[in-house]
Amino acid sequence: MKKNSVALDIAYVAVFTALIIVFAFVSIPTPTAGVPIVIQNAVIILAGLVLGGRRGFFVGLLFMALGLVGLPILAGGRSALSAIAGPTVGYLVGYIIAPAIAGLIAYRAPRNKGGMIVTLAIAGIIGLAIQYLCGSLGLMVRSDMSFGAAILAQGPFIVPDLIKVAIMVAIAAGVHAAFPDLMGRRTQKPQLQAQN
Repeated sequence: MKKNSVALDIAYVAVFTALIIVFAFVSIPTPTAGVPIVIQNAVIILAGLVLGGRRGFFVGLLFMALGLVGLPILAGGRSALSAIAGPTVGYLVGYIIAPAIAGLIAYRAPRNKGGMIVTLAIAGIIGLAIQYLCGSLGLMVRSDMSFGAAILAQGPFIVPDLIKVAIMVAIAAGVHAAFPDLMGRRTQKPQLQAQN
């Protein structure tokens, strides 16, 4: 049973990592600090919302490891190696931390639909905030910005990112409704009462 569980975890991590890489081909260039609007950051949060903190962390780690060996995993066909020296280095760190934290929060969601959606939304927003914080720290280091200026540079991304997170929350809620076993919440079967 444990071998099956490990194999399943590996499969989930591999599938989500591949999905994130596919979304490298979707990006919108912006003039602000040289950072494009991408879908990857939202899909990475989705990994945490769907898979939980531990598996979400491994998705971020595998994604980054593939980039560090030179594979073109980032927007514009860049590898993580090429991005380390640029202004987006902080976001790369956020890509590892965000799904782990978002997943830890998401997997504490109550069973009811309303509570589930609210918890997933909170988890998604916190995951996004972590990416912004890490990204701001990277901008401070690589672009010689003050913390305030680096935070303000996130401004143009807030509304598009919140829309993306809302979509990811809806997807995650649908996945958990269809597959409650992902959170270890098997559907309860009604117990038959013994006849006297």
